[in-house]
Amino acid sequence: MASVPSKLYSDDVSLVMVLLDTNPFFWTTSSLPFSQFLAQVLAFLNSMLLLNQLNQVVVIATGYNSCDYIYDSSSAPNHSSEDARLPALYSNLLQKLEEFMIRDEKLGKEEPRGKLASSLLSGSLSMALCYIQRVFRSGPLHPQPRILCLQGSPDGPEQYVAVMNAIFSAQRSMVPIDSCYVGAHNSAFLQQASYITGGVYVKPQHLDGLFQYLVTVFATDLHSRSFLQLPRPAGVDFRASCFCHKMTIDMGYICSVCLSIFCKHHKKCSTCGSVFGQAQSDNTSASDRKRKAPET
Repeated sequence: MASVPSKLYSDDVSLVMVLLDTNPFFWTTSSLPFSQFLAQVLAFLNSMLLLNQLNQVVVIATGYNSCDYIYDSSSAPNHSSEDARLPALYSNLLQKLEEFMIRDEKLGKEEPRGKLASSLLSGSLSMALCYIQRVFRSGPLHPQPRILCLQGSPDGPEQYVAVMNAIFSAQRSMVPIDSCYVGAHNSAFLQQASYITGGVYVKPQHLDGLFQYLVTVFATDLHSRSFLQLPRPAGVDFRASCFCHKMTIDMGYICSVCLSIFCKHHKKCSTCGSVFGQAQSDNTSASDRKRKAPET
């Protein structure tokens, strides 16, 4: 019996959606200069395109105030042309990246006091998933899609709901989310994203060798990963953010109707309006309350 024809080109053809963190509040305090980070990322993107002529790379800039598409290899000039050398190949990317960072800075949000500002990860994840869905509907053949988050900014608890919705959408579409986190501490959002969607989470120990991490771990296609021993995180931070104060909590109250999470008890759910039951304030056991109940 003939098998159903696949919509994929082949097992080793990839569509890589790269989410590039451009948050200026992070890069001004990072030990790795943004110029060195970008140079290693560009070399990695070039390597991806050299591995297979059918590979496609799309770069989405993730700023503090906004996010936008800045590069799409499917609309770039032919790689075999004379002007396809690395500086010329990404000249359009660098120009659009500069224009994006200028626009993002002009949106006028100031740096929050007391903590480092987070980037708009939820927006870039949503844009990547929308692009992938468009590819799914574009024709009978398409490469195997995956998302690669190159993130350094800390998690924004106020984005918890939007990020988790994007993660579950990627899981349903069978789109792995790979994560390369270059910040000081681990990212709970990216750890959960990679764990839930079957991606790979890596926090490089030596940022000077970031290109080696990218090539050895994230350049491999999904089919080849089954033959490799990829790094696994020691643990995953499953803590959630409360809906009332947007803070990361270890324990809280959950609405049984819409599953909203709160750090303190409320009389009414602020999301769906359901009325919460009053907690028992006495220490009376269930058997004692049954004996006190009137008989019918």
